Amino acid sequence: MALFLSLLFLLSTLSHAHTSSLTLPITKDHATQQYLTTLSYGTPGEDARFVLDLGGSLFWVDCSSRTTPSSSLNPIFLRSIRCLTAKTPQIDTQTWLYNLGSPEQEQPCQVPAENAVTGKRVAAEGDLVEDLVHVHGHPSHTLLLTCAPTPLLNGLASSAKGVLGLGRSRTSFSSQLFHSLGTQRKITFCLSPSSGVLQFGKFAHDSLRSLTFTPLVATHDQTYPSINVNSVKINGKRVSFSGGVAQLSTVVPYTALQTSIYENFLSAYLKAALAVNMSRVAPVAPFGLCFGSGGGVGPSVPVIDLVLQSEMVKWSVYARNSMVRVNDDVVCLGFVDGGENPMNPIVIGGYQLEDVLVQFDFDTSMVGFSTSLFTRQATCSDFKSATATQSVSPW
Repeated sequence: MALFLSLLFLLSTLSHAHTSSLTLPITKDHATQQYLTTLSYGTPGEDARFVLDLGGSLFWVDCSSRTTPSSSLNPIFLRSIRCLTAKTPQIDTQTWLYNLGSPEQEQPCQVPAENAVTGKRVAAEGDLVEDLVHVHGHPSHTLLLTCAPTPLLNGLASSAKGVLGLGRSRTSFSSQLFHSLGTQRKITFCLSPSSGVLQFGKFAHDSLRSLTFTPLVATHDQTYPSINVNSVKINGKRVSFSGGVAQLSTVVPYTALQTSIYENFLSAYLKAALAVNMSRVAPVAPFGLCFGSGGGVGPSVPVIDLVLQSEMVKWSVYARNSMVRVNDDVVCLGFVDGGENPMNPIVIGGYQLEDVLVQFDFDTSMVGFSTSLFTRQATCSDFKSATATQSVSPW
């Protein structure tokens, strides 16, 4: 209880922190299972909602959705260092250097913005610009953003006007904000089915001592935060799995496992579930294993452990983050088939990150995470509203 109250005090006061940190609210769009935040940008400032993408390399927006053009918007030109930074590695550096001496009229810098939800790009690239970004209670920041074509919004929450990329590229929203704030490169967040928080920058608090830390690992896609998973256990029994890299994602709704891992995982989970008298029912897409929500479903739900760098370091997934209620009578195991040849064998999805305090420290290349706050009768929404702790159901 003391630990929870400590965390509650921390996150309820983040918005009043010193200027070397900045806090944004997070809400969830249940129709798409996406997590969004609200920023104001341009002059005059206009509010817009953005989908959060932990690995996104850009901060992009449908600039045409503004009611009035921004008077503070400035274009970035092709022959600028900032254009080279944004376009690397797509651009041919030698060609770019040659163009530095070209007497031709300046051309706008265009970069390929991608919709991480659909994995698609549109035919037209977006113009790289800089503009003012405003967060209530904080000074404005001049940041690079990409004015992307409107069709790129397809697949995003209906209220979203773009994507806030939080990856490790130099043009992501978070990297630019760290530079603007002059602060430590840390992202701390707590996702919630209702309201959560996202903080950038430095903070020191005793609550961090409760987090378990594991190294961030380099992957073929350097922008996405990833960790090594050495083994998977269900109720303490090892699942057949040779280990691999797990990517953390806020745009993938549920943890996705490579097909062969998924099949072994489902078989082992079913065995553990039947042993505690859970009743299997017909699966409901996209899930492969579902159960009746009466009887043994609740505290007896098998615990899933992602064992990290040692047997002593594990990410434990309890009922709140393993079971998804699809109707009054059925709950399903919230893990899905990620296909035969995914880029990563494991992608830890947003549902498994909810009501878990997570911190990325890019200066030390570590990620810290708490146990499920539900084990302390708490949620991330409690941090946002700063209300007193109340007993809640694991469902």
